[in-house]
Amino acid sequence: MLKVNNIEVVYSDVILVLRGVSLSVEAGQIVALLGANGAGKTTTLKAITGLLRTQQGKVTRGSIELEGRRIDRLSPDGVVRLGVAQVFEGRRLFSHLTVEENLLTGMLFRPESLRSPVVRNDLEQVYHFFPHLKDLRRRTAGYLSGGEQQMVAIGRALMARPRLMLLDEPSLGLAPLLVQEIFEIIQRINVESGVSMLLVEQNAAVALRIAHHAYVMETGRIVLDGSAGQLMENADIKEFYLGLTQLGERKSYREVKHYRRRKRWLG
Repeated sequence: MLKVNNIEVVYSDVILVLRGVSLSVEAGQIVALLGANGAGKTTTLKAITGLLRTQQGKVTRGSIELEGRRIDRLSPDGVVRLGVAQVFEGRRLFSHLTVEENLLTGMLFRPESLRSPVVRNDLEQVYHFFPHLKDLRRRTAGYLSGGEQQMVAIGRALMARPRLMLLDEPSLGLAPLLVQEIFEIIQRINVESGVSMLLVEQNAAVALRIAHHAYVMETGRIVLDGSAGQLMENADIKEFYLGLTQLGERKSYREVKHYRRRKRWLG
């Protein structure tokens, strides 16, 4: 479905951020893109959605294809019209609008009227996945909790009727129980609606539980990939992303941070 082919991304014609990144998302799959801050995960999403140009960035090498059609030269609205929706890091809701008004902004590129029965059915589908939002539909979004705002952000993306959804750090700033709930709903959306997903996450443990395939990024490169099951059992993933030693003991972040990393990923 989605193929990112050996892309390089440069900001301001000077700063090389992505260095030959390749990945793919098959139809109906959840693919996780893992890595620490600064690895290039969000830049990869912006390359796919066409948002790089808003920050003086551009794809200088390689290509991005959606179902065989090249999209890295399209405008952001052109990418949305092809069925790609993004859930941004930090939610980015319209804080002065109600929950339902925020949801309806997700279908602005669709031809239907806001009063169309089709749109009302789509709203009910969002409320099916997020029943709590139906009770809050007239609540001003700026007064919602972080978890509720994340639900609205995902629901807004669903209103675009996407074939591919890009989720940027959906666990950010949420309590562990809320993270578990959000990821269970993401998995349900994938199973029930068939929406393919590219999931950017630092929380490797929760992402690998629902993903079919995963990639690990470091300093603008893909350094490891495989099925989610394979990566869960990988010694380096356990050590540096799940915080477990080879004996199954949990290590502190400080111990992991200062450990001399094995470089076999790049070798």
